[in-house]
Amino acid sequence: MNLETITADLLSPLPHGFFTRKGGASSGVFEGLNCGFGSSDQADVVKINRARAAKALAADPGHVTGMTQTHSADAITVAGPQERPWPDADGIVTKTPGVVLSVLTADCAPVLFADQKTGVIGAAHAGWRGALGGVLESTIDAMVALGAIRGEIRAAIGPTISQDAYEVGTEFFDEFTANDPKNTRFFRSGRKGKHQFDLPGFALDRLAKSGISHAEWCRHCTYSDPARFFSYRRSVHNNEADYGRLMSLIRL
Repeated sequence: MNLETITADLLSPLPHGFFTRKGGASSGVFEGLNCGFGSSDQADVVKINRARAAKALAADPGHVTGMTQTHSADAITVAGPQERPWPDADGIVTKTPGVVLSVLTADCAPVLFADQKTGVIGAAHAGWRGALGGVLESTIDAMVALGAIRGEIRAAIGPTISQDAYEVGTEFFDEFTANDPKNTRFFRSGRKGKHQFDLPGFALDRLAKSGISHAEWCRHCTYSDPARFFSYRRSVHNNEADYGRLMSLIRL
């Protein structure tokens, strides 16, 4: 089966893609293109999957570099492929041609960035904690430090959990509204005592406030489409032992 790649027009013609789970070598709960070494999937199979994703972008698998994601607001700058274990961070930027930036997700928002005029790219892992903490802003600041022009940066949000599927409790709601009372607009009432949170909408708002005027979400929900996407939350609801990770890539 061929790999399936979701792309964003605003990042074209740069090679990039938000990969679905289709076309991979994994089986069981990981069936498809599981690219997470942090899963309990066979490491050799994950390596095969990651190589397939890199080759889909006409890239050398050895040129793929990423982060040990910790739901932080930290962003790093790289000048070449990094040796594993990768540094702890949730944002990564480069201006080096040939380097492939990667991010892994399974409900959190993968965000790919590019300023094609100055040749600076970035990638971020934006779960609710990282987005609230400022990972998108940190990634943009790191790009600007490399020479990117804030007003020229484009950002695309890949498959992530949608508001319809993201039920949260009162403590979650209180944390967001304590940070900014206007954050209430990213919630709607759910079941008794519950709220539905709009993660992609919140991420788009943070991008806009950071001066990114060209940003979009692909509008694919990871939770509601099990044939195409892995989902941490869905795996919990289904009492599954583990879950796969989706890979997103971009390169100059």
